[in-house]
Parts: sequence; structure tokens; C-alpha cells
Amino acid sequence: MQGRLIYLMGPSGSGKDSLLQAARAPLEAHGCRFARRVITRSAESVGEDALGVTPAEFERLEGEGAFALSWRANGLAYGIPREIDDWLSAGQDVLINGSRGHLEAARQRYPQLLAILLQVDEAVLRRRLLARGRETPEQIEQRLARSRGFSTVGGASAATVAQEHICVLDNSGPLPQTVSRLLQLLDEARQCA
Repeated sequence: MQGRLIYLMGPSGSGKDSLLQAARAPLEAHGCRFARRVITRSAESVGEDALGVTPAEFERLEGEGAFALSWRANGLAYGIPREIDDWLSAGQDVLINGSRGHLEAARQRYPQLLAILLQVDEAVLRRRLLARGRETPEQIEQRLARSRGFSTVGGASAATVAQEHICVLDNSGPLPQTVSRLLQLLDEARQCA
């Protein structure tokens, strides 16, 4: 049986990396794999466990077909290694840190993917972005504006989100609460599959 791609997305600073780290052990215990993204950002950057490459190296890898999915956002290039196809074919669920702007392209390749949109209150998001110290205040405001433009996905209404089968997960509160809700969403999705 084919595994399912779990496509976690949300604005920068919404806590995707923290959620992935906190949920890793319980999800791995259920056979879920985690894909490590390739990003044109320094490997020394604080945040997610990603492989940092130069833009030229990314272009080379992309040209060689090393990625199952790739996209550009916020001045960076992102790639999901092709090995996820092997994991999915082996019947394993695979969780990736995706992009809201790339969801439709991902759905074309993986029609049965489970889309999970991580949202957070804008005031909380601003505090998190400032605290991590990766961006200038101007870049933070650009990210917040982009987040407002993706208030759901692509600016879609709540009705569209329901129609598109996008699970919305609020991460404005305590992380253990978000982890618990994520696990619940995944259990519900398994029962419906």
C-alpha cells in the first residue's frame, strides 16, 4: 500500500520546525519518515534541520532530478529529496515542510497528500520572527504581509480551505497542545483513508 505525503505548511515563524522536532518521536514510532529539506541558506542558520547549499549547487541538483519537489520563496530555493518517493512506495507516510505557494504543484504530483496549514496569531508570529533574529525588521514586515496574503492558502476563504481538504492547525498556544492536535489530525486522516 502506498504511503501518504503529509504536507505541513505555514508562514515563516509559525513554529513548523519546533512542531516537527516535538512530533518526531511519536510519528516515527508509527512509521512516519521525515524529509530533510535542501535550502540555499547557510547550514549555520538557526532553525530547521536542513541541508544548506549554494544557489549554484541547488541548480545543479535540481537539474539532475535530485528533488521530488522544489520551489522558490523569500529569496531562497527549497528542495525535497527524491528519496521520499521510495519511502512512499514502501508504504511509509512521509512528512515534509512544504510551501503554501507550492501546494497545487505538490498536489499534482501527490494527489492524495494531506495538507496541514499551521497558523499563528500575527502578534505571536511577529514576536517569534523578531526573536529568531534571521531577518531585518523590513524583511519581517514583508513576511508578515505575505502571511496575510496567505491568510489561509493563496488567500482562499475558510470554505475553500474545507473544500480543498486542508487541515488548519493553530500554533498560537503551547507547543504540546499543537503536537497533540497534529497527532489527532493524522489519526483522523488514517481512518478516512
